[in-house]
Amino acid sequence: MEAKKQLKHLIIYCNPNPKSLSAVYKEAVMELIEMSGNAMNVRDLYNIGFHPVLEQSDFDAVKHGQIPEEVKVEQDYIQWADLLTFIYPIWWTGMPALMKGYIDRVFTKGFAYNMDEEGQLQGLLAGKKVVILNNMGFPYDYYDKIGMLQSMKQTSDQGIFEFCGIEVAEHRFFGHLDGSSKSEREAHVNVLKLIYDKLLS
Repeated sequence: MEAKKQLKHLIIYCNPNPKSLSAVYKEAVMELIEMSGNAMNVRDLYNIGFHPVLEQSDFDAVKHGQIPEEVKVEQDYIQWADLLTFIYPIWWTGMPALMKGYIDRVFTKGFAYNMDEEGQLQGLLAGKKVVILNNMGFPYDYYDKIGMLQSMKQTSDQGIFEFCGIEVAEHRFFGHLDGSSKSEREAHVNVLKLIYDKLLS
């Protein structure tokens, strides 16, 4: 009987508060991966001190095939992974500046995407899957009613990940966190178990 192929999982985490629900999600996902026996790496963007500002020097370096070392490190992690999990809070209906800067600098042309001679998009990260986990202060129903959840999904799921060829396996928003009860928060973790049981099995 052929042995099951090990799944390589990369968690990219962005929240400065170690007591946040983002941290709870991160720890829960890490535990699920460990229990599954799959390989894992975690990139905590605040802890590693990632520089998020895309500058002209970055464009010049990419143009000449000289990727900045800190960017190359992150690209190697992404290239290694089969499954990516992005965990970050929603601030002002979007991702934190540090996470956006990570995308800006790491998901470069020639690494994450390209255009062929006919101007057709090539997603260079095809074959990978991503899970996006977002927590937010406003109630889920409020953002859903005004169409904001769909807007955020379009800009991240389609505008970033699918653009690069990555399949979005799951994108979950957990809302009204400031007023949520312990049982509601535990329910969030149970949702994560269902998501990862399916992906890691």
